[in-house]
Amino acid sequence: MARILLILKTQFTVLSLLLTLALVSDIVAAQDGFVRAMDRKLSGLRKEKFSHFRFYWHDIYSGRNPSALAIIKPPANTSKNGFGSVSMIDDPLTEGPELSSKLLGKAQGFYGLASQEEAALLMAMNFYFVQGKYNGSTITILGRNPVFHKVREMPVIGGSGLFRFARGYAHASTHKFDPSNGDAVVEYNVYVLHY
Repeated sequence: MARILLILKTQFTVLSLLLTLALVSDIVAAQDGFVRAMDRKLSGLRKEKFSHFRFYWHDIYSGRNPSALAIIKPPANTSKNGFGSVSMIDDPLTEGPELSSKLLGKAQGFYGLASQEEAALLMAMNFYFVQGKYNGSTITILGRNPVFHKVREMPVIGGSGLFRFARGYAHASTHKFDPSNGDAVVEYNVYVLHY
């Protein structure tokens, strides 16, 4: 009988410890209730893909309906290269270098001259697609663009829609630039890992 009582006492002690641990873990979980681990399969994420997109970005300051507007101009005589200038954009993205070619989407965001030494932009923009299965999805770019370099590389920092959790890089190379009005056509090659 003493042995049975000892076994029951041990089981009761173990059970009490387990219940206490469960209660403590519930309290800790309640304190961090704003975060929880997720299973990729349950969130609808499929196999990760690697895609290459090529299109032309039309930055148009001239004409009746410009796609780029200077919203901040630096004080006169403070910089040789326009340091501090900021422009807002809603630039067409086309399949070919001609503005009349098929519209694939828009580049929406802003850029500013962020270097005192050279013409280098800080660019923050979403490539918003309007064609095919990518319609409504975006790829987000944030990076440095030294505009007079032959090829510039900027990081892809995210996206939406079919580009959730996107990461990668974009190569930009100027196709055409008109210094008289600031209009430019830039070829973009974007390499993206996405689901």
